[in-house]
Parts: sequence; C-alpha cells; structure tokens
Amino acid sequence: MQSKRGRLDRFLSNHLGVKRKDVRLMLAKNRVVVDGVTAADIGLSIDEFSHIVLDNQRVLQVNKPVYIMLHKPVGVVSATKDDLHRTVIDLLERPDKATLHIVGRLDLNTSGLLLLTNDGRWSRQLTSPESKVTKSYKVTLKNSLAEPYIEAFAQGMYFSYEDITTEPAKLEIISEYVAHVNLTEGRYHQIKRMFGRFRNPVLQLHRMSIGCLSLDSTLLPGESRNLTPQEVESIHR
Repeated sequence: MQSKRGRLDRFLSNHLGVKRKDVRLMLAKNRVVVDGVTAADIGLSIDEFSHIVLDNQRVLQVNKPVYIMLHKPVGVVSATKDDLHRTVIDLLERPDKATLHIVGRLDLNTSGLLLLTNDGRWSRQLTSPESKVTKSYKVTLKNSLAEPYIEAFAQGMYFSYEDITTEPAKLEIISEYVAHVNLTEGRYHQIKRMFGRFRNPVLQLHRMSIGCLSLDSTLLPGESRNLTPQEVESIHR
C-alpha cells in the first residue's frame, strides 16, 4: 500500500488557511517541527503519518498509524476480501479495519502471527528482502525427521521452476515429527516445498514470530490486539 505523500508547505497552507509565504516565515523562525526535527525545507516530503508540531503547542497529524497483531486461525484467508472464505479482516471488530492491509500473508491452512497496519512505510520496510527480517515457524510433519534436514535447509535449496536458490534457513529438530524453522524470506509455499524434497508432507504450519516480535500467548485463534510502541520499533531490530 502506497503512502500519500505531499509537500509540507502545501499541507500547512491548506490546513491552517494561510498563504505559503506565511509558511515560509514559520519555518524561518523555527516554529515547525516534523517528526521531532525542526523543519527548514518548505518542500519537505510528509505523509499521512507525519507528526507536525507548531509553536510547541499545536500538534497536527494527518492520520493515526495503526499496528495490529492477530492470531490467524486455520481456514481463514490472508486477504481483505474473498468470495469463498472468511478473511482476517472479517475477524476484526473495529471501525478502521477497511483502512488496513496485511503485512506478509499466511496460507489458508497456516496459523499464527499475522500483522496488519495502515502504515505503508512500516510494512514495506518489514517485508523488503533487503531487511532480512527473520520469521519463525513451528512445523508438524507426517514422517519422522533426521539430521540431513538440518544441513539441507542451511545450504538452501534450488527450485528449477523459478530458477532460484533459497536463502539459508535454520532448522531445529524439536521432536520426531516437529521442527522449528527460521527464514529470512517468504517464497510461495516455501516451507512445504522444502520439506517436499524429503517427501515429508507438512501437517501443520504455525508462525511463532516475526523479528523480535512473538505471538502473544494470551491471544486465542481469531483474537487480536494493538502493538505497543516498543513492539512497533523492536520488530526491525
């Protein structure tokens, strides 16, 4: 989702009902602070989540960013609309849900941590391949696990159809049929396809964490809550 960006002088002129030359004077007198920094450039680019302070008193904010953690159940699609299945948006009971988009989708039959927001900058940073944010999954398999799985995941796997090799992934064997897998990418059905190399079907797939943010253990499937400011910041660390 794209952020709505514009010039600082245009926004202040429209919002305050003053001429742009008056805005220039405000900036020259250091009366305007944007996101904690004194604004000096009339052409400064802002978006709907920029915090704008005038004269240390009046705070202007075009929109309020929202960050949500959801415990996605199996059988619910990661989409805003779907004609066949219930969507994660349908699970939310809040007036602003139509403004939200999904940050990193989960398959229909995958459960666990799902993030939603109206902040396009935040979600792009989180999902960008360059960010290499780690996603952790609990995987339950049909057949027993063995040590060769660990090395195969760590080396990465080549898929000829897309002509790509996956990034190294960490696999930890928890029990005979259960493993934890850490990925820094999220290709189509990646975990299922990687275990498919061993002809070992995935029975259950559950996302436990994204970055430093773990699924709140108090959230039942289908439940959600707002992220704390500390959680919003920590997820990129």
